[in-house]
Amino acid sequence: MRKAVIDVGSNSVLLLVGEKTDLGWKPILEDTAVTALGEGTKQTGVLGEQGMSRTLEALHDFFEKAKRAGAGQVRAVATMAARIATNAEGFQKRAEEQSTPIEILSGEDEAQLGFEAVANDPTFKDCRRLSIVDPGGHSTELVTADREDAHWNVRFRRSYPVGTLALRGDLLQDASPNPLLLLKACQEIDDEIGLCYRPHEHGTVVTLGATGTNLVSIRDRVTTWQPELVHGARLDYEEVSKAVGWLSTLTDEQRAAVPGMESGRQKTIHLGALILERFLFALRAPECYVSVKGWRHALLERS
Repeated sequence: MRKAVIDVGSNSVLLLVGEKTDLGWKPILEDTAVTALGEGTKQTGVLGEQGMSRTLEALHDFFEKAKRAGAGQVRAVATMAARIATNAEGFQKRAEEQSTPIEILSGEDEAQLGFEAVANDPTFKDCRRLSIVDPGGHSTELVTADREDAHWNVRFRRSYPVGTLALRGDLLQDASPNPLLLLKACQEIDDEIGLCYRPHEHGTVVTLGATGTNLVSIRDRVTTWQPELVHGARLDYEEVSKAVGWLSTLTDEQRAAVPGMESGRQKTIHLGALILERFLFALRAPECYVSVKGWRHALLERS
């Protein structure tokens, strides 16, 4: 049995096709398209036409790929950009008309599913307390939970309206923001998180999504996608902070040329690193580990 989940994020669309085995769901096909669906949405309140068109095209492509891969069920699920856009229903109608229907995931469900993707991962099976940080285009999810026998006791779970596209469309529009603008962005993010969120009470911190995977790929010069080299890799606070500094001095074109950079991430990778740094600071966490899995993996398990 094969099924597919398509994560329609604010900045990218991610395809996951899985096959049911005796050991659970095994990924057999994954793909990514950076479509910037939520570009400008925080400022305008709507999904822009270019972002919607690019995303609908990617959806059509991914539905076809999933079906060719033998997926009997395909679920496309959108996140923060669609949650806040006043024209989300119109976008969903257009998706329905091209036979690629889209659901909208709540912030709480996105946070919980992201946590489950890590909690159910054998890589982190020995962790007694987990904290996950999932930076996205318009939201960042944070969950801390304790393992208690066969279940998890959630101590904190929240989806924050902090994201890379939101920063790029507002305070950090300049491709190479100066230190003063970065400082102002830090203050805004810190105020949104609450500067002293559970200081020193974090568990093993795991970051999901493109920010962590790209920072590892850049650091280790992994120029082709090799998830086995990225999954479970460690990033310490200092190197994340340094990445914010040096990546912010580059132009979009210069970042695109950095070995290990995923195509399409050059406009937001420095901002993702900034968000990750501020969440690590709020947790007072000296390091984090990287997961190549996301909430789509947990949704596949639930299906």
